[in-house]
Amino acid sequence: MKDQIITKKILNWYDINKRSLPWRKRVSNRKKQYYTLVSEFMLQQTQVSSVIPYFQKFIKNIPDLETLVNFNDQKLIKLWEGLGYYSRVKNLKKTAQIVVRNFNKNLPSDFLELKSLPGIGDYTASAISAIAFNKPFIPLDGNVERVLKRYLYLKKEYQITKKNLYEEKKVFGLASRSADYAQALMELGALICKPINPNCNLCPISNNCISLKKKDFVLNKIKKKNKDKYYLLKVFKKNQKYLVIKNTQFNFLKDFDIFPMKELIKPKNFNKDLNIKISNMNMNIKIEYDKTTRLEKAPNWIDPNNLHNYTLPTFTKKIVNYLENHK
Repeated sequence: MKDQIITKKILNWYDINKRSLPWRKRVSNRKKQYYTLVSEFMLQQTQVSSVIPYFQKFIKNIPDLETLVNFNDQKLIKLWEGLGYYSRVKNLKKTAQIVVRNFNKNLPSDFLELKSLPGIGDYTASAISAIAFNKPFIPLDGNVERVLKRYLYLKKEYQITKKNLYEEKKVFGLASRSADYAQALMELGALICKPINPNCNLCPISNNCISLKKKDFVLNKIKKKNKDKYYLLKVFKKNQKYLVIKNTQFNFLKDFDIFPMKELIKPKNFNKDLNIKISNMNMNIKIEYDKTTRLEKAPNWIDPNNLHNYTLPTFTKKIVNYLENHK
């Protein structure tokens, strides 16, 4: 009974306050599946406000799975440019190819079949199951985790493990409107139970929130340690252009254009020129200008004044900007 009260309160709040987002439009079931797939891939590690214009442009150019399967790879990367984590869009296309080939152009509704697709883990499979197929799943994204941690006042390290949070989320119950309920919980975290200064006076379930009773909204996280890595990056410059090469060496930014570089293992007296963070990697980079005429394999020369003409990862652009500002 208590679960039903919580569910009803959250759904009532959502019906009145939900944002108008392009992937929430009323469309056919097939389009809804496609919109959900694309938006969930884009929303991995990216905020809603940043995703909206990318989603709109993507759908305008690639309106369905069949178009995605046959879409030019370079143009596809260009559409994604700026969202980062490019493995997502590569996996999105691989998933589209499998769905068209093996599932008669329809996303599989089975959770384990969804999870078997490239780039789809527990969270994304749960989100698609709930939103696209109205199945009783509560996806545990950062917004829902925040609501859960505060509502139940989960602070200790064992309480905030993924495993325990999956157990504790049953406090929210389930709803027949599973698609709306999953989005309602996410929306509650995004609009009300914000990381800083939550709007408790507008929260539909604040009466039973333990964090509100204790006046303690601090969120504890399991600390993830970034790996320190060291790189020597070489700069070749000719006619005011920089040389970049296709990355076939490193696992990050695979097949993208980067500056020639090599990893150094525990170097002594390493004086970094700049630091860049990629995922859980803390990259310490030393820059060395090379004036020899020797060229790296598969060279490509880029004009720093016209970066928009190239398909480059943000990592490479940051290096270019650093070099241009430290002439």
